[in-house]
Amino acid sequence: MRLWAYCGGRFCYAALLALISLACHAQPVLTPAQALNFRRIADVHFSPDGSQLVYIVQSYSWDWQPHLSLLDVATGKARELTPPKKSERSPQWSPDGKLLAFLSNRGGKTQVYTVHPDGSEATAVTTRKYGVTSFHWSPDGRAIAYLAKDDSAPASDIGPQVADRESDLPRLWVIELTSGMNRRIGITGYQIDEFQWQNPSRILIAANNAPRVEEFIDAVYSISISDSAIKLLSHPPQPFDTLLVSPNGNQFAVRSTRSNGPVARDLFVGSIGREDLHDISAPPDRAVAEVKWHDQSAIWARVIDGFRNRIWRFSPGSAPAPIDMPLSVSSFDISRDGVLAYAGGDFDHLPELYIRAKNGGVRQLTHMQEGWDAIHLASTTIFRTKSFDGTAIESALMRPFAMSPGEKLPLVLLVHGGPSANFSAGYAWDIAWGQILVAHGYEVLLVNPRGSNGYSEDFMKANRGDWGGGDYKDLMAVLDSVLATGEGDPNRLGIGGWSYGGEMSEWAIGQTGRFKAAVAGAGVFDQQAEFETEDGPAGDEWHFGTPWEHPDVFARNSPATYIRHAYTPTLILDGEEDTSNPVGQSKGLYRALKHFGVETEMVLYPGEGHSPRNGAYNIDMFERILNWYDRFLKTAN
Repeated sequence: MRLWAYCGGRFCYAALLALISLACHAQPVLTPAQALNFRRIADVHFSPDGSQLVYIVQSYSWDWQPHLSLLDVATGKARELTPPKKSERSPQWSPDGKLLAFLSNRGGKTQVYTVHPDGSEATAVTTRKYGVTSFHWSPDGRAIAYLAKDDSAPASDIGPQVADRESDLPRLWVIELTSGMNRRIGITGYQIDEFQWQNPSRILIAANNAPRVEEFIDAVYSISISDSAIKLLSHPPQPFDTLLVSPNGNQFAVRSTRSNGPVARDLFVGSIGREDLHDISAPPDRAVAEVKWHDQSAIWARVIDGFRNRIWRFSPGSAPAPIDMPLSVSSFDISRDGVLAYAGGDFDHLPELYIRAKNGGVRQLTHMQEGWDAIHLASTTIFRTKSFDGTAIESALMRPFAMSPGEKLPLVLLVHGGPSANFSAGYAWDIAWGQILVAHGYEVLLVNPRGSNGYSEDFMKANRGDWGGGDYKDLMAVLDSVLATGEGDPNRLGIGGWSYGGEMSEWAIGQTGRFKAAVAGAGVFDQQAEFETEDGPAGDEWHFGTPWEHPDVFARNSPATYIRHAYTPTLILDGEEDTSNPVGQSKGLYRALKHFGVETEMVLYPGEGHSPRNGAYNIDMFERILNWYDRFLKTAN
């Protein structure tokens, strides 16, 4: 909406402000329920002929359960395949495009199903006792390989549970679709994390041969379908993931790290049978997030570049080439004739599905967001600040749609999870947190401090063994620079975040009293206790070593060490079944704050893990977050 005020031959600023104010007051205020009433698009796949798209949609209205949608590219008409209250994911077209396979729990345990895209009833391909975790079509479309525990394995929810049982490892199976013959590819003693068909007679796996070792030790192996013979192919730099095989079956690709980083983010390609694995993504020096390899002539990748996700094309003998995109991309695919389909959005656009033609023209395919037409999203500015040591830090400031000149609003500093993650221009749970605050009269500051992904690998590694050091100084440097421009009320500052963001909120209240309210979601309070009880400690070992060898490092990086200096009222949120940052971390923080007389409240959500999925619980969280900040920040102290 555009408003103009005219006064005696010139535009009248006062009248314009008044009109804007009236217009804004006429707009519905964003509520926690509406802020979470969005749909996210992921895992986009073209049919082999390019005429259809299948993709995943997730919504808090469905408790964040993934649903499958099928869309006709020519008409934009879409239909949902997933029955109500069920979960379906990992869609994959058969090589000839006549069948669509996916994982579904529509019959109980998650199994592989196939369906004809014309709308016929889905058919279960597998009937595993404990369900299936992943699958892939064979190149000829005659078989499907999948990972599943053996049916004879002991149950994991009853009886004595012995740690590191061989029987708990997923096995590799192949089922022939015509005959229904189902057989296990008989290897034992390996933890298989990923696999891809090389050709109809061999499968590549990313696995390790010492499953009890909780470190990054995977390698790439080749397995014969006929006799289960296994051969070591490559030891990519650790950690690595996203195993892919080239269309001709002669090469493979992985996401890895060129200089021993904490996460896989660089694109490596090698020849099968040769020791020539090498990084092809070095020139962009940004994080590769998603890879598609449908044609031998090019690999396409979604690359995290600060606050935006961009598409790059990697071709042999040519420099990597960026593709001009009008929005930040959260998922994509490329058709055989070079058409791009992508889920796009930014701070001003909620996620939708788009088509980019070979000539660069863009067409919106979906209109799936409901109830947003009359709601203004925050005005957001991305900027850079020099930190304490001269390092450039990228940030974004979210402001209400209309503010009076000189008005001082409370300001909340939000910290992203990770730490090897980042804030992105788009609309997701963390950005919704910021949007709800802005709609209720706050400014919100989003900072990507050192350690964040989406910048150079050296930048991402700069917080190794130093959580709460340079990264905390980055946060404070950006905050100070924003306040110095006149933004925000320095007497009404809040901080908050989830996971690493929750941990940094805990850290901050032990370092300074400038924050008048804090929200700590699923954070780490005591690094040693967390290392000893979390699932998957390899990432923490990269950052800190082990607590038995480096207890001083763990203590120095723990908010618990400094919590006696905290005075900030703190709201603590977590899922009771959190195994990433186990819920005892939140309980430890709560107990410490109570002990030192700090005003605090802890809310735990039954049945939820590290990232609560229940829609009602998430609305409850947003309501509590908003009320907490309102209570302590809406009046100057």
